[in-house]
Amino acid sequence: MNIKFFIFLLLILVTILSCNSKEEKKGYHEVLYRAVNNKDTAILAINISDKRFYGRYEISYYKTGKDSGDVRGDIKGDTFRGDFHFISNGGSWKRIPLALLKKENKLILGNGVIGTYMNLPCFINGTLNYNDPKFVFEKVGK
Repeated sequence: MNIKFFIFLLLILVTILSCNSKEEKKGYHEVLYRAVNNKDTAILAINISDKRFYGRYEISYYKTGKDSGDVRGDIKGDTFRGDFHFISNGGSWKRIPLALLKKENKLILGNGVIGTYMNLPCFINGTLNYNDPKFVFEKVGK
């Protein structure tokens, strides 16, 4: 085998392994939140680090079905910003932006006008607010 070919294969292998490394999950802690709005219930089970979060989110609508899927995003100060990728009432996959404000050990669900940027959903600048939230999540355990 040619030495140049061997070095080339070795460089490709090193590049693939370094690009494939994932963020360590050791710095995360799991938290379970629950919120109720009239007869609708939401469960948010997330893993939180200093800068990121990920987990599962499920909204059960009274007598009409549920939205269930994954959440992920970044944490800056007391704000969690990311997205919710879910199956809507057993139908098709959807992705919407997600914003949560941490206040007094609760997470307040933000709302605003949803637009797209580079084909990803986001809140249009200046429309995100935490007034009259649909859900206020309270910690229920691990």
